[in-house]
Amino acid sequence: MDLALSGEQEALRDTVARFFSKVASAERVRAAEPLGFDAAVWRGLADMGVPTMAADGGATLADVSVVAREAGAHLAPVPIVEAAVTNRLLTRCAHAVDDTTVRTLALRPATGGRAALVPGGAVAAEVVVLGGGDLLLVRPGPTGERRAPANLGSAPLADIDITAGRRSLLTPADGSAVDEHARALDEWRALTASWLVGLGRAALDLGVSYVKDRRQFGVPIGSFQAVQHRLADLATALDGAALLADKAVWTLDTDAPGAATFPAMAFSYCGEAAQRAAAASLHLHGGYGFMEEYDIQLHFRRAKAARLVLADPCRELVGLADRLFGPVETSTGAGR
Repeated sequence: MDLALSGEQEALRDTVARFFSKVASAERVRAAEPLGFDAAVWRGLADMGVPTMAADGGATLADVSVVAREAGAHLAPVPIVEAAVTNRLLTRCAHAVDDTTVRTLALRPATGGRAALVPGGAVAAEVVVLGGGDLLLVRPGPTGERRAPANLGSAPLADIDITAGRRSLLTPADGSAVDEHARALDEWRALTASWLVGLGRAALDLGVSYVKDRRQFGVPIGSFQAVQHRLADLATALDGAALLADKAVWTLDTDAPGAATFPAMAFSYCGEAAQRAAAASLHLHGGYGFMEEYDIQLHFRRAKAARLVLADPCRELVGLADRLFGPVETSTGAGR
C-alpha cells in the first residue's frame, strides 16, 4: 500500500490549488454567504471536468480526494464532494452525467416524503434520495419544494420535498438500492474526511502565521513553549488524520479489507482534528478570533458544522462500533 501522491496527482493538486487561490479567496467565500455557493467557482470546476472525473473510470477516488483536500483548504463554496459521489452513483445505475449540472446525495433516507438537511440541496438541480427502499432521482422545482435553513457553516443545506417536482427510479447495476446508497455514503465520508484535513491544515497555518506576528512582552507569542507545544500537537494530529483519510479512500478504491470501517473512522477522527485545529487557532488570535473581519472564524464555523451534517458525531462512533463488533443486543431483564 503506497499512499504517496503520484506525479499526476501532484500536478492535479497544484492545478486546483492555483484555481482555488484565484477564485475562492476569503473575500469570495464571505460573498457567497449565507448560501455558501459560488456559481463561477462551479463553472470553473466544470470546465476542468472535475465533477465527473471519477464517474467514468478515468480517475479514482484518490484523485477526487486531492481536489477535496484543496477545496477544504480554500473553503471553496461549491458542493464538490457531494457532486463527485452522486455522479459515481448515477454512473453505476447506468444514468448519464455531465459536469455542469449540480447534483447531490441525501445522506439519510427520506421520511414522510421529505429528505432532511441534504448537503448541497439548496443549489442542486438533481438529488439522489433513498426512499422506501428505492433510489430516486429527484429534480426539485425552484420554490416550495426545498427549504434552506440558516446554519453555522453557511452551507447550502436544504430539506427536499421528494413528492413534488419530477422524480425517476434508479436501477443499480449491482446490489440493492440500500447497498448502493451505503456505498455512496462511505465515499462521502472518506472524501469529506480529506476535505476536513485541508480545512484543518489551513486553519493551523492561520494560527501559526498569527503567533509569528503577534508580540507580547517584546517577543512574538509564537516563541512561548506552551504555544509551540500546542501547535506541534495539532500538526501531528492533522498528519495522522491525513493518513487515515488517505487509507479510507484507498480501501474504497481497491475494495480492500476495512472498506466498511475506515471511511467512518476517517470521517470521525478528521472532523475532530479539524475542529480542534480551528478552535485552537481561533483562541490563539485572542479576541480578534471571534471577529468576522478575521478569516479564522470562517474555518472554525465550517469545521464545527461539517461534523454535524451526517449526524451527531457520537452516533457515528456507535455505528462504527456496530460495524466492527456487531450490533449490541439490548437486554430487558432485571439484570440490565
